[in-house]
Amino acid sequence: MIQLVVARARNGVIGRDGALPWHLPADLQRFKRLTLGTAMVMGRKTFESLPGLLPKRRHIVITRDPDWTTPGAEVVHSLPDAFALAEPDPVSVIGGAEIFALAVHYANRIELTEVLADIAGDTIMPDPRETGAWRETFREEHCAAGDGPAYAFVTLERA
Repeated sequence: MIQLVVARARNGVIGRDGALPWHLPADLQRFKRLTLGTAMVMGRKTFESLPGLLPKRRHIVITRDPDWTTPGAEVVHSLPDAFALAEPDPVSVIGGAEIFALAVHYANRIELTEVLADIAGDTIMPDPRETGAWRETFREEHCAAGDGPAYAFVTLERA
């Protein structure tokens, strides 16, 4: 099983200055629940944006730099190599935009936090539903609270 786990604003923004441009504690809790026990596949910049190694998850980092290494991460240089290394564990692809663009063709499911606002940012991901390859199978709406925008937890499965 290969799932993409992504938070995306209505205008496609998934990041700003190497970080999430919003703070949604419920999204972070959902991310933890969805990725526990999986092999998380990510690009180097995404790995470096994490607060550290996340417990009870493998960290498989894709990088073009043949010399890059860091304790606790398994390093590969291509998406197929990441998937091969992850076996037999389920895979959670967690970013960034280039990795999502490659991995969407392999994924069975997308776990999307849909931020229901247009947010300023510098990293964009197209809406996968626009391809017609995905259908929404679950949606849970959440109202805005405090400074945070309204959002929805959405599951997309390959059509």
